[in-house]
Amino acid sequence: MGHNLNTVSCELGGQLNYTTIVVADVPPVREIRLHRPERLNAMTPEMQAELIAAMEDAAAGDCRVVVFRGAGEAFCSGLDLSVLHGMSDKTAPEHRADAERIAKLFRTLYELPVPTVAAVHGAAIAGGAGLAAICDFTLATPAAKFGFTEVRVGIVPALVSAFLTLQIGDKRSRDLLLTGRILDAAEALQLGLVNEIVAPEALSQRVQALAETLIANSPQSLAATKRLLAEHNKAWLDAAIEAAVEANAQAREMADFGEGIAAFLEKRKPVWRK
Repeated sequence: MGHNLNTVSCELGGQLNYTTIVVADVPPVREIRLHRPERLNAMTPEMQAELIAAMEDAAAGDCRVVVFRGAGEAFCSGLDLSVLHGMSDKTAPEHRADAERIAKLFRTLYELPVPTVAAVHGAAIAGGAGLAAICDFTLATPAAKFGFTEVRVGIVPALVSAFLTLQIGDKRSRDLLLTGRILDAAEALQLGLVNEIVAPEALSQRVQALAETLIANSPQSLAATKRLLAEHNKAWLDAAIEAAVEANAQAREMADFGEGIAAFLEKRKPVWRK
């Protein structure tokens, strides 16, 4: 590979047009960069849909590796405030549709037939932490931060919980999901959320070297191996995701959900009911 994935700019993938992400193809590698730097790459429904489309487009073409990055100071800070603001006014079917879209995002990433790499700097929080951790390889700079902070604002981290439990086990998942605490890169490495810690100035070079290692392998073998690994957990994951979608939708009708969102937007401490 003769290009630096951090600086290359090229035509957006296929005929698809994106507004919240930037897709750059340096064949056979696709880089998907979350591109809302003014919002710390916070997720919106539009971004979630675009990430799904960009991954599906990569799987349908000749792509051999997909790399995820974040523009600006963070990888992804979780859901956008504007999304949180409108949540309390949604109907039950709308809440379920939101949950199903997030489930599709994580499931598409988990089952993508080509290897995936997350290059994380800055914050990877809530859904952003899920996106980073579900990738086959997660590389992080020493200053990267991770956290599944949903319980702090009255949200149930239902969808990410299934994938997190698969990755680091029940006990460790309970710690992270129930406390909502922030981890540094060193602890994330120790827990198995991160594969390697890489100096910021060496991150692009390490991503490129890893991509070259993967590209040297048989693409059919890689795809078959990924299908096999996904199949190991398919029955369990099917049930877990269905339960998570339902839990996610139901949780948005809790009193604590409304209070948590209001407190977050008003920048005050929430007053929880038992």
